[in-house]
Amino acid sequence: MNLIERDRKYIWHPFTPQKNMSAPVAITKAKDSYLFDENGNAYIDAISSWWVNIHGHANEYIAQKMYEQALQLEHIIFAGFTHEPAVKLAERLLKILPGDFTKIFYSDDGSTSTEVAIKMAVQYWWNVRSTVNGQQSTAKNKLLAFKNSYHGDTFGAMSVSDRSVFTLAFHDILLDVIFIDTPDENNISSIKEEIAKHENSIAAFIYEPLVQGAGGIKMYDAALLDELLYFIQQKNIICIADEVMTGFGRTGKMFAGEYLQTKPDIICLSKGITGGVMALGVTACSEKIYHAYITDDARKTFFHGHSFTANPLACTAANASLDLFEKNNVLAQIENISAQNMAFAAQLKQLNGIKNVRTLGTILAFEMLQGDDIYLNNISQVITAKALEKGVYIRPLGNTVYIMPPYCITNEALEKVYAVLTEIL
Repeated sequence: MNLIERDRKYIWHPFTPQKNMSAPVAITKAKDSYLFDENGNAYIDAISSWWVNIHGHANEYIAQKMYEQALQLEHIIFAGFTHEPAVKLAERLLKILPGDFTKIFYSDDGSTSTEVAIKMAVQYWWNVRSTVNGQQSTAKNKLLAFKNSYHGDTFGAMSVSDRSVFTLAFHDILLDVIFIDTPDENNISSIKEEIAKHENSIAAFIYEPLVQGAGGIKMYDAALLDELLYFIQQKNIICIADEVMTGFGRTGKMFAGEYLQTKPDIICLSKGITGGVMALGVTACSEKIYHAYITDDARKTFFHGHSFTANPLACTAANASLDLFEKNNVLAQIENISAQNMAFAAQLKQLNGIKNVRTLGTILAFEMLQGDDIYLNNISQVITAKALEKGVYIRPLGNTVYIMPPYCITNEALEKVYAVLTEIL
């Protein structure tokens, strides 16, 4: 059997209907912004392999650092032990994150980083419950999230994700969540009124700043988000920024939170944190949150952890990625992609058959007019297949077509992506 036949016999792929499944493309190697299949065909990775790869595939600097670390310490339990890569990464992150964070908690990926944040916030209110006449007050335990949101596939993360095809089988057993619209000039007042009705029971608000990723690359206004965050924090509700996708340059700044004045109490990171080389999740919190766990009552410990928490190789990859931001002037590369996206967006707006062309930083998106605005719109499969034939890999979210390339992509390769999209349209 060849590789694809062996795959079809033994592998269950994510987000993939199993009946009549198309054969996967067998990738044998990758370099910079290119993927190469077993037949030698090259494809431009225009979505950074699910938004994670920022410095390019097979980056020699990151690989060398990981090799050196693997010969020294590949893994160690992180309860009762520590190591240089984890401490160094925490020190560096706390200096650049958009907020007054004081502690880093490590996990495995984006979903677990949001899971940690949700548990951290809910337990905060359980830990700080007051006692009156021998009776403890009821802890706040409801969660607040945006409609159309997506925060991951574990149960807490699913709960704060909008009810959709992703969560359909589990609706009856998810956590109690209040969903609100993303703010615009017409609804900001009504959103505040709805929050005020539940303010005494809401533990935390989780949001994807400025861009809702898997929900369709939907973008919304920074000033209105700022206004809403300030209102929510005045109601004594913990704010959790899910920057799993938007972090590390995607929106044109190092973090989307840099566009905002109001800072979160907790922030979630993953995807690009290691340059897309290894799985790593980070949840950072403010001193206010952490202080609730400093207690003589052992029952108030944060009982959460994973076998691969703070894996030294993953932390080393993340440190190497931050090195590259400093050494290679990556933000200038991001500015270049952002400018070209804006110019291409202006061209797209002149075409028929599409709507809602939008761009922010290295992200560009629009909707096809064909069919409904849903994830299961199978126009996505048609577009992916046509683009692959022309040497470009994109993976639309239903009828939402988007690109999110590695920052190392050349002008020539980016122009090819634009040309292929235009030809398909």
